[in-house]
Amino acid sequence: MAIVQNTLYLTTPGTLVTKDHLTLRIEIEKQTRLTVPIHHLESICAFGRVVVTPPAMALCWKHQVAVHYHTENGYLLAQVLGSGDARYLLRRAQYTAADSPEEAVSLARQFVAGKLQNSRSNLLRSGREAKNDFDRKNLKNAAAEIARLIRRLGNMSPIPNDCGLREALDPIRGMEGLGARIYYSVFWNMVKQQREDFQFVSRMRRPPRDRINCLLSFIYALLRHDCLAALTTAGLDPYVGWLHATRAGRPACALDLMEEFRPCLAERLALTLINRRQIEPRHFRVREGGAVEFTDRGRKEVIQAWQRRKQGELTHFLFKQNIRIGQVFSIQAKLLARKLRGDIPDYIPFIPK
Repeated sequence: MAIVQNTLYLTTPGTLVTKDHLTLRIEIEKQTRLTVPIHHLESICAFGRVVVTPPAMALCWKHQVAVHYHTENGYLLAQVLGSGDARYLLRRAQYTAADSPEEAVSLARQFVAGKLQNSRSNLLRSGREAKNDFDRKNLKNAAAEIARLIRRLGNMSPIPNDCGLREALDPIRGMEGLGARIYYSVFWNMVKQQREDFQFVSRMRRPPRDRINCLLSFIYALLRHDCLAALTTAGLDPYVGWLHATRAGRPACALDLMEEFRPCLAERLALTLINRRQIEPRHFRVREGGAVEFTDRGRKEVIQAWQRRKQGELTHFLFKQNIRIGQVFSIQAKLLARKLRGDIPDYIPFIPK
């Protein structure tokens, strides 16, 4: 269990939450492990077999503390909110920011900055581990190009007062697209094992035409789900974003939040699975027409690897607390909510060390 950003995370099976006056008492195996004053909390995230007693639930409702129930793997099952839910105020601020060129540029720039910085870190790490000079040189050059993009992003001129939303966002979207092209142009240089079986030329989505694209698309889908759940838990509308244009049925805000996680979590996991031979050609099949898809066994292997990855721990760069990797999505979603409410001046992307 842990408290991060005023959210209580309960992850131990058999946890019991009871009420003691204005305090929540967390018990495991009939022993009190933690007591938390209710006014210290904004929400509770319960994973797996966790029981919150009716009196404890009533205390949460009375003080507008939302209780979110997840499966052990993080799938959001339900949210329990008391009367007087104030999420409409947060979402109103979100919709206002989505229509404001200044706010949209501010947020979009941070999402792209996080993605570019994490992409550069991936390239530098793989360059240090490269087995030959050709790979090492390509990765080093690509990292240098992305570093220049980061500087350009930081030195962008203020937008004119009469600038429209699309006109304001196009330069940032252009830099994100250029960074992605640079990054994917050397992605194969980061593959150290099974190179003949895992060829890669460019990013292809619908449908993927090679094994690496198939693997990336599937992990991105898992990441998108976790970002959707985190944004919903934080009270945000996952379908209204800034960097990605809002369209019917498109989770633009979830896609925005995903950007900073793609290199450091999704793509790093894909490379690890290939380089450690945890994913092999036998885990894929080719459909008529050339589309590549996973076998049932391959899909299961990736899901299990994603869940194991989320169980790992790191020290959050901002709060200096040890957390599970699976909690970073909720933490970043709450930071975004605080930015929109005006509690903090800027959204700070997740950049692991």
